[in-house]
Amino acid sequence: MIRALCSADLAAIVDLVVWVEPVDGVPTAHAANHLGRTRLHPGGRQEVLEGVDPIASQDPMAFLPYEGPTGELANPSPAQSRANAYPYAAERLLSFFADPDRSPDLAIVHTPRHYFPDEGGHVGEHGSLDVIQSRAPLVLSGVGVRPLGLLDEHARLVDVGPTMAVLAGVDPDDLRDAQGEPLDGRPLTAYLTGETPRAVVGVLWDGAHCSDLLHLAEAGELPTVARLIERGLALRGGAVAEFPSITLTNHTSILTGVGPGRHGVMGNVYYDRGTGERVVPNDEKTWHRSSEWIHDSVETIFELVPGATASIDDAIDRGADYSTMGLVREDGSERGAGGMGDHLPKASTSPFLSDPRFIQRDGYFRWGVSVDDLGLIQIQRLFAGGLATAPRFTWWANVVTDAGHHAAGPRSEPAREALRQADARLGVFLDELAARGELDDVAIVLTADHGFEGSDPACTGSWRSALDALGIPYRDEGPGFVYLV
Repeated sequence: MIRALCSADLAAIVDLVVWVEPVDGVPTAHAANHLGRTRLHPGGRQEVLEGVDPIASQDPMAFLPYEGPTGELANPSPAQSRANAYPYAAERLLSFFADPDRSPDLAIVHTPRHYFPDEGGHVGEHGSLDVIQSRAPLVLSGVGVRPLGLLDEHARLVDVGPTMAVLAGVDPDDLRDAQGEPLDGRPLTAYLTGETPRAVVGVLWDGAHCSDLLHLAEAGELPTVARLIERGLALRGGAVAEFPSITLTNHTSILTGVGPGRHGVMGNVYYDRGTGERVVPNDEKTWHRSSEWIHDSVETIFELVPGATASIDDAIDRGADYSTMGLVREDGSERGAGGMGDHLPKASTSPFLSDPRFIQRDGYFRWGVSVDDLGLIQIQRLFAGGLATAPRFTWWANVVTDAGHHAAGPRSEPAREALRQADARLGVFLDELAARGELDDVAIVLTADHGFEGSDPACTGSWRSALDALGIPYRDEGPGFVYLV
């Protein structure tokens, strides 16, 4: 099967085939494509098993500086894997393939340019192991954060939850799962002062493109992000997402501090051998149930932080005292989160919408504007009484940034419009804190769940016929997660 998928005929759409198999009794990550095969070890060591190593780099700082000759602007969506970078390849693959029931037998990684709208793909795409689709922004700001400005450094998304937990008062020694095992992530204490804020607010801009976000902030187009960086720091290398660089996998990884092999949310759609169930949490009818699929062996940040917690507009909310999805569950509608549409503000009247064409031609963008306007209303209400009554830890997810990047890819006008909207909403919240004299008592963490690359509408095709020709029973979920059945 691997050899069939590594055919040169599929090279335009198959970036890598990845899997884990034991070597001397030790689970070991592997990757292959039409060029050759490699064995991957934690720490970046590789062994070429056949042909040319398909992975030439694991550099998490690849394609920086953004505007340089070897930067992302000059090298968008690389056509060949050896021109790309795959940070922490072994570590992320070992996690992804660690769940005995939910991990696939192998995964097919789309090339950055693969366009597959008939199977749910978009012009802007994510999900890959590669550095740009995996690079989420990370900005730390406010009390408890060292004012270091822009740093040529990086972190991992599994580090973000533990860092927010420590800021919110959790002892680093208590950062363990429900079985007492250490988390995969680590608190980024080198960036912290040791001061404890009165409140911590984690802000997720779904799919926000790291380098473009920082570029626009430096150019004055995202004044709220620039304001945060002035009061703290930002990592140019961002935070590396877990594989796959998919929404629910990484929302869960942030909020548990562990990878998918431990928390169990393998993607937006996957198969569970233990139950025989095709799990599709990324659907409006099941979105509010997403926390049900998190393994009991892990704990969320909401369960670790002492004091009141809140989850605004995020599917991963287990343990939160206030939760948007909790309200959806209480409503009991068969439409699930789809029933929220009856309560959403009209996108056409949003004060943050600069051009009605964005919502007229894209239903997802229109829905994202409405959801994010409601998100702002929710956090304003939670903080209306000041920090004395506000949650100790609040997680605030925003979705229009994902819609804008899917619509036309990074650096497009829909993507930048979405970033400007998110910046303006966050600015309203910060201004209200400042007006009450409370901004200097709050820590803000801004991040995302993944990055984005632009696909090429001329680069189409499917590997299904190659799999079908083998005559081996299989399931292809995602697409790209292959389960032998």
